[in-house]
Amino acid sequence: MILENGVIRTLEPSLPRAAALALAGDRIAGGVGVHETALASPERVDLGGRCVLPGFTDSHVHFPTWALAQRQVRLEGAASLDEALARVAAAAADAPPGRWLRGLGWRSGDWAPAVEPTKGDLDAVTGDVPTALMSKDYHSLWLNSAALALADGDLQVPGGVVERDESGAPTGILREECAWHFRDTHARPTEDEMVEACRDGLRIASGRGVTAIHDKDGWLGALRVFQRLRDEGVLTLRVWQSLPYEHVGRLGELGIGSGLGDDLLRVGYLKAFLDGTLGSRTALMLDGSGVEITPYDAFEEVVRRGARAGFPVAVHAIGDLANRRALDAFEATRDEWRPRGLRQRIEHAQCLSPEDVGRFAALGVAASVQFSHAPSDRDLADAFWARKTDGAYAFRSLVDSGALVANGSDAPVEELDPLLGIRAGVLRTLDERGAWHPEQAVTVEQALHATCVAPAWLTGEEHRRGKLLPGYLADLVVLDRDPLDCPPEELGDVAVVATMLGGRWVHGPPPWD
Repeated sequence: MILENGVIRTLEPSLPRAAALALAGDRIAGGVGVHETALASPERVDLGGRCVLPGFTDSHVHFPTWALAQRQVRLEGAASLDEALARVAAAAADAPPGRWLRGLGWRSGDWAPAVEPTKGDLDAVTGDVPTALMSKDYHSLWLNSAALALADGDLQVPGGVVERDESGAPTGILREECAWHFRDTHARPTEDEMVEACRDGLRIASGRGVTAIHDKDGWLGALRVFQRLRDEGVLTLRVWQSLPYEHVGRLGELGIGSGLGDDLLRVGYLKAFLDGTLGSRTALMLDGSGVEITPYDAFEEVVRRGARAGFPVAVHAIGDLANRRALDAFEATRDEWRPRGLRQRIEHAQCLSPEDVGRFAALGVAASVQFSHAPSDRDLADAFWARKTDGAYAFRSLVDSGALVANGSDAPVEELDPLLGIRAGVLRTLDERGAWHPEQAVTVEQALHATCVAPAWLTGEEHRRGKLLPGYLADLVVLDRDPLDCPPEELGDVAVVATMLGGRWVHGPPPWD
């Protein structure tokens, strides 16, 4: 097959454009200094002036959770507690008897008037239907009385918070480890539910140009979910799967290391948490505020044990103190992981002290960030991190320092939509307001590198994916226009036309109108 009569962006700086792209089987056969006519009777696809890019990778997504969220009550954008409750009431009226009512997306910091939700608020609209609503940042859980009763008072775990009223009774809000413990113990979706939801989620992802993900739902059994989807023949993206760091001992005993798997599904890395989030006000900060989820010494040991078992670590760090501790731990353990060629990463890196920005590149630790978080969180950051926002969502500073920056969505926290993320990184706004801290905007080229090239490096596949070069896998996306040749303010109009995975069209096959 030859794709011709369009713009081919290889994302290889030495040869950034090609006149045509030749494909053979699941590989790129030519297009950069290769005679496409060498292929036997190739099919020709007229791009009609459209643009071809390497397929997009979402470097931080909770894919099964995001897929399930498409079927749950959504509270994003609710301007008040009353509006959120109205949405819950509508969903509760249709809830099947004996089933959980699940939802997500609330953020009390966005409500006017400002108020923290309670179980009583939910009880009034849900009755005895057990209800569990995750916050937008996924670090707080809002429960009604019927749900709380299932725990029989067993709510507190280390690294978590149970909000209580003046009498000492739980308010219905659990944070951090307490939220996750309750969810996993009482409200966890079944594997069948996840598989069913992911079938639909894969179609949505392909329609948005996604050909690979770094999944964060290892704790939820996502590996088994993706295995089932692969075996069904419906897995239309490549998965680099996380596993909870608590499993590192068993993984080492079994001889399972990073990279085990096939072209579609591979065991990737260990996931750990150092702190909470901005929205739940649990980010670990240098001013002493926040929640410590994993103590420093324990995390350093996680990195060491991971290295010995052959695993890199992806660590969640939001606050400036959490990021410093993550960098300190990677520095203290580099004699363990660097000789093994492990590619370590810090997830989010949302608030950085100026003296820590350059340490990512110096240590060879990647910043796995989410461009869309900056415009989404701007109001909360201004409110909760006053006088610290110069070091918040500092994407351009990280790029300029030489750090490897990979972009993801953190879906369902934000939407799984790479083009939206690219626009957020370049414009630093997604609404009618001007750019928030425009000095931290990245260029379109830098945003594409973070969405296509850098994620492939993190998986050790920089010579197989992320660029459109001979011998690379034929994972690509066709866009209706060239994002590198349109005014930045028109990036929101760029649309996905088609997506290819390994030489096979998985969305929008030609011909196109």
